[in-house]
Amino acid sequence: MPELPEVETTVRGLTPVLAGQRLVTVEPRRADLRKAIPVDLRRRMTGATVTALGRRAKYGTIATDRGDTMIFHLGMSGRWRVDPSEPLAHDHLLIETGVGRSVVLNDPRRFGFLDLCRTDDIHTYPPFAAMGPEPLGPALTGAYLLDALAGRSAPIKAMLLDQRIVAGLGNIYVCEALHMARIAPSRAAGRIALVRLERLVAAIHAVLMAAIEAGGSTLRDFAAPDGELGYFSKQFLAYGREGEACDCGGVVKRRVESGRSTFWCPACQRG
Repeated sequence: MPELPEVETTVRGLTPVLAGQRLVTVEPRRADLRKAIPVDLRRRMTGATVTALGRRAKYGTIATDRGDTMIFHLGMSGRWRVDPSEPLAHDHLLIETGVGRSVVLNDPRRFGFLDLCRTDDIHTYPPFAAMGPEPLGPALTGAYLLDALAGRSAPIKAMLLDQRIVAGLGNIYVCEALHMARIAPSRAAGRIALVRLERLVAAIHAVLMAAIEAGGSTLRDFAAPDGELGYFSKQFLAYGREGEACDCGGVVKRRVESGRSTFWCPACQRG
């Protein structure tokens, strides 16, 4: 599933094509993806001018001058194609601008979705309402985590994946950040000292920024809007490296819990 860096890469790729542009065509090609596409999406978006593109957690947002925001989620295999030369199977939404540019949402597995929300109400949009702070925003600090995790005996990895604690972190980047911070994924979250949580926040920021700069991690079907693949997977220090040497000289281990793989090095992530 595309994670936060992939969605951020997608938004950055769409911005020069859509920002400030009037949408002359907004054409859903089917009635639903993971859930029904709003029946009034065509009417509310056609003729509108895009005022801003953004991201909340793993969701992309496209706001217009009509006070509406279209929200998209890429699911397992969704991606936007910019100025496609020909239609493909599973092109489910076509957008054309007044200057002749076009973008198409392609999603073979149809696990993504499209929705509409009034821009003024976006903070109360149900998936967003209970989310914690953005991992790249100023609200995520060691002091915030110390307070949010106080008294929690659950493993730190599980807490970081809880969207109510931090918005948008996924399995790959949590494994990488915990490795960079030298914190065991099984460590009780409420027993981690402030200095180590500050180191963890710095690691989260560094890992995500490096992944965005590399265009994300190409796993399964993901590609950026320009068709380029992400290359951060070539920089993984822990994820997907079971049995390989860690940079500390130890050996990376793997275990599976609730269908998710955890990769860590017992030699340097001891507590």
